[in-house]
This record gives sequence, C-alpha cells and structure tokens, in this order.
Amino acid sequence: MFKHDHFPQMHSSRQASRRLHRRPALPGDLQTGHSQAASAVFEGGVQHRRVQRDRIMATQATMLALLAAEARIADLERALSRAEAAAVTDTLTGALNRRGFDQAHECEVARSRRNGSPLALALIDLDDFKRLNDTLGHHAGDEALIHLVRILRSALRPSDVIGRFGGEEFVVMLPDTGLDEAVSALTRFQRQLAGCRVAGSGVTLTFSAGVVVQASGESLAESIERADAATYAAKRAGKNRVLAG
Repeated sequence: MFKHDHFPQMHSSRQASRRLHRRPALPGDLQTGHSQAASAVFEGGVQHRRVQRDRIMATQATMLALLAAEARIADLERALSRAEAAAVTDTLTGALNRRGFDQAHECEVARSRRNGSPLALALIDLDDFKRLNDTLGHHAGDEALIHLVRILRSALRPSDVIGRFGGEEFVVMLPDTGLDEAVSALTRFQRQLAGCRVAGSGVTLTFSAGVVVQASGESLAESIERADAATYAAKRAGKNRVLAG
C-alpha cells in the first residue's frame, strides 16, 4: 500500500524523464539557416536540371538545323545536276543537243589527236519523216524519233555519242573507229532498226547516213559538212543506205 509521502517523489521522476526525452530546441537563427540551406540545395538542383535540359534542347535544335541544311543542299545539288543535264540534252529524245555534242566532241578530238586514233562521225537522216508527220501526226513523229535513239543506243557501244542536230537529223560520234568499221556499224544498225516497229503507230523506220573520219586539223563543222554531202548522196541513190564521205 502506497504511502502519501511517495507521490511527490514519483511526480518528480516523471518530470525528469520528460526533460531527458525532450529534444533541445535550436536557436532561431540556426533554424532559419538550416531551412535556407535546404531551400538553396533544392533550388540549385532545379536550376542544374533546367540548365541540362536547356543544353539538350539546344543541341537537338542545332542537329535538326544541320540536318535540314544538309537536306536543302542535297536538293539544290540535284536541281543543279538536272539543270546542267537539261542544258546539254535534247528534251524529247534524251540525246545530246548541239551544245552537249560540241563539248563531248572537244574531249574526244583531243584524245584522238593525242593517241593518234581515228574518230568517225556519221550523220543520220530519217527517210520520209515529213510524210510520217503529215500522215500520222506530230505525236507519231515524236515517238519515231524517240524510238530511233533508243534502238541506236542499244546497238552502239557505250563510248559512242549520239547528238540531235535538229528535226530528224542525228550525228553519231564513234571514237577509235576507222571509216570501214564505222560504215559497217551503221549498216548493222539499219538492219536492227528495220526489225523493230514503233510503238503505237506500228511503222518501221529507215534512214540514210553519211560517214566520215575527221581529218587532222579539220573542224567539227567541216566534218559534218562532208558527212551531210554523203547523206544527201545516199538520199539521191534511193534512201535507206549508208555511204562513206
């Protein structure tokens, strides 16, 4: 049985226990400093992540800009290539135009003179082309020209050059080819062309041709003039033949 004089002692022990377990309070300025430091660390982390994000976004934007610039440059290069090709190519047949043929001839004649090899030229003129246009229309005439160049390309060597000089006249340049060899090549082409009908109209084509070997010191115009004279002689002789000039 408890005695009354024990209560003051128990009350005193409880107060001491509460004092021992109570966390000491920090001074006001230390509490404020701790809070500010924590806030600064948090804000610093946020700022660091923001800087990193901005850098990543800037890098991505730069890469996208570079890719766009490269794509634009590629488009411009393709457009330039098409423009350059169009400047030297006959738009209907794909053969070289006069300008393109002149450029190709300059290269080949220089090589021919340097190597001492022959350079043959053949002037091809489709027979009765005007009558074909008048009878079947200009579209059929265009298809005939396209057909001629397509068959000619399949019959000749990759090194041979085809140029359209206007209307139904074409010039073929045959590097490293003598006169007899060039006449034989054009004659074989005549037979091949006669065996292929033009799509759509179903007509067969024939041509007359004059063949020359460019002489030393002779200009392209002079060589073409000699080939033209031989072509005219082939026309007068009955067409559909190849003559040497």
